[in-house]
Amino acid sequence: MERISLDDLEPSEAADGVHLTLMAGADSMNVQHFEIEPGAAVEEHSHPNEQTGFIYEGELVFRSDGEEVVCGPGDSYAIPGDQPHAAENRGDETVRGVDIFSPPRENPSWQSD
Repeated sequence: MERISLDDLEPSEAADGVHLTLMAGADSMNVQHFEIEPGAAVEEHSHPNEQTGFIYEGELVFRSDGEEVVCGPGDSYAIPGDQPHAAENRGDETVRGVDIFSPPRENPSWQSD
């Protein structure tokens, strides 16, 4: 078993105000922590990975297929692989949460060396 602490990792700024930290990884999935500052957004994108997540602080507005879905503390979500999606923090507090990707994301373009 491997233990990985968020305190031991340095986040990468994937976009202005969007901080991502790739954490534990295994053969079939990996975990990513995120912090999205007020007013910051993740532009529309897609990836082959299924993405599930959990918000534990703040409120995030997801856009996909012409619809908006608001997720707040205690909410989880699931995004199928290859589905275009975007997210935006329209609130006054930083959004914090965790994503799980399957298959694992390996060397995402935003990750620091």
